[in-house]
Amino acid sequence: MNKAKWILSAAALFLPLAAQAQYGGYGPRPYPPPFAQQRPEMVLGTAHVDGPVDHDDIKVDRYAGRFHFVLLQVHDAPIRFDHVVIHYADGAAETLPVSTFIPPSGTSRWIALPGGERRIHSLELWYARAEPGNPIRPEVELFGAP
Repeated sequence: MNKAKWILSAAALFLPLAAQAQYGGYGPRPYPPPFAQQRPEMVLGTAHVDGPVDHDDIKVDRYAGRFHFVLLQVHDAPIRFDHVVIHYADGAAETLPVSTFIPPSGTSRWIALPGGERRIHSLELWYARAEPGNPIRPEVELFGAP
């Protein structure tokens, strides 16, 4: 458990730097910034945090299409995310240091997929219950947008 806390703490320290590098002023922007306007979105899958710390893999339907952005939405109880691994249909994978707390009915920001429009095979979630003593099992939904 100490290792998990250390990883969460280290990720929390580096997340602001990663966000600044992605959307800030450190040279050219490699990814498009998150969009403010409403775009069409599609539910790609759901998962539940079963234990105090959990790891799930949301399989995305191969006919779901191509996406530029993904978003995580939490239901029922808060979740503390460590990181997310996106597996693309072409076999490539990418780890995103999400490292954030999302309350019930809350969402992450839209996460821009590097390389533009991509077909997603699955999304691996590394997360934990933010309130380990809470008997309600949190649920997370994955959304995609073109």
